[in-house]
Amino acid sequence: MNLAQSMNLGRLLTHTAQLYPNHRALIQGDTSWTWAQLNQRVNAMVTSLRKLGIKKGDRILLQSRNSLQTFENCWTAFKLGCVWVPTNFRLTPPEVAYLGASSGAVAMIVEDVFHAHTDAVRAASDTLQHVIVIGTPRAGELSYETLISQHALAPEWSETVTYDDPLWFFYTSGTTGKPKAGILTHGQMAFVVNNHLADLIPGTNERDCSIAVAPLSHGAGIHALLNVARGAATILMPSEKFDPAMFWECVERYKVTNLFTVPTIIKMLVEHPAVDQYDHSSLRYVIYAGAPMYRADQKRALEKLGKVLVQYFGLGEVTGNITVLPPEMHSADDADPNANIGSCGRPRVGMEVAILSDKMQELARGEIGEICVRGPAVFAGYYGNEEATQKALRGGWFHTGDLGRMDERGLLYITGRESDMYISGGSNVYPKEVEEVLLTHPGVAEIAIVGMPDPKWGEIGVAVIVRRADGPAVSEVELLGYLEDRCAKYRWPRQFFFWDVMPKSGYGKIVKKDIKSLLVERGEFTLPEQAS
Repeated sequence: MNLAQSMNLGRLLTHTAQLYPNHRALIQGDTSWTWAQLNQRVNAMVTSLRKLGIKKGDRILLQSRNSLQTFENCWTAFKLGCVWVPTNFRLTPPEVAYLGASSGAVAMIVEDVFHAHTDAVRAASDTLQHVIVIGTPRAGELSYETLISQHALAPEWSETVTYDDPLWFFYTSGTTGKPKAGILTHGQMAFVVNNHLADLIPGTNERDCSIAVAPLSHGAGIHALLNVARGAATILMPSEKFDPAMFWECVERYKVTNLFTVPTIIKMLVEHPAVDQYDHSSLRYVIYAGAPMYRADQKRALEKLGKVLVQYFGLGEVTGNITVLPPEMHSADDADPNANIGSCGRPRVGMEVAILSDKMQELARGEIGEICVRGPAVFAGYYGNEEATQKALRGGWFHTGDLGRMDERGLLYITGRESDMYISGGSNVYPKEVEEVLLTHPGVAEIAIVGMPDPKWGEIGVAVIVRRADGPAVSEVELLGYLEDRCAKYRWPRQFFFWDVMPKSGYGKIVKKDIKSLLVERGEFTLPEQAS
């Protein structure tokens, strides 16, 4: 454990406000705030919460859509030495109640459209003391803006912290079991911010501008830290409903230079007609993470936007710091050696990546095993879950649960999640490889292949497909013919279903666990034990 004092990460906002007090910091709709205004509001809230008795180490739960208050709330928590516990605002009341109770939150900052969430947290938690409402409070609740106004001229203050003091509970998405709170610390996040600035948006300064298209509770919130550190303004979309036309209009109006998103959102953006109606030449870094981008989607994005794509691979527990594929390592030309097709890039600066066997032995280049990583970006463990912490960090490595291989140059290739791989007739099948092939068919817009139980083969591949609206009609027979000579037969899906919409998580990811459940719920697939 490192007991030396560390910079309180909240000082990043302080420093930027001192350097660029009158520069525009945050924009939403027709309203904007300067760095001085933003920092003063944060200082006011810090003073108010201290007077309420909130102290270092306390957890502050946030349930709110992207807004001024959401954007500034993390800085309040950081300066207090508290732990920020943001939720994805799309979660249900019982899900948020679990986060509030499991984190031991003493305060909840909540938008007034989420009363049911507040009531659920109150009922589940025995630690909650204060409910602070963005908007109109109910009886027994406090007004966020009133607390700000009571200490409008509060002086600058931040708690003294050490490297290992927690500042953020980064909850996993909960694709298996209950979400776990990954502990991010002040020292770890100082490394992460520097590493992201160097690898993802190098050269960013106060003349740049970013746009947030995802909830600030997770990856988009991490990305916002980088822009604050360099004085670059952030635009918040005026509505939580994603509107590609509005997005491209904002890019043109504010000359947006960088953004963080996921592959499914990039796909929507570049396939929308508005991409050709607005000037997006200001873009320098379009960062995608959360899932690999299919080659067909990658090429379309490169053709529309130019060489601005940046891919990074990472989990919340490593805060994105595993590998990076910068713009110069992307190309729309399959024959270009700089295309690095299928790779998610090189190890991040200061981080070590290895492919390990189930016996914790490092595998040779080209062999498939579990992707493991170590270095200063790795989290401090799971809050209140020592068993999960020991499992994730066994052998001195963080175990991602992803399978992959490395080539001779040290570039990483993900072959799929351990949980995505299925065994059919004794052979390991990695769905991503087949999905890549089928996505090149002009009639396929989206695809997910899942392994489902089968009495004869053990498991079979089941493909769920969304047809492309402007493409040719496509059928199971045609897609099987398309796989001929493109993919070994043992890897072919044995059943196909065509859906109008692919279910996605609140972060825009296709969640295969949900697809498996829906196949059974809809009666499209009968589990062997349920067969008559």
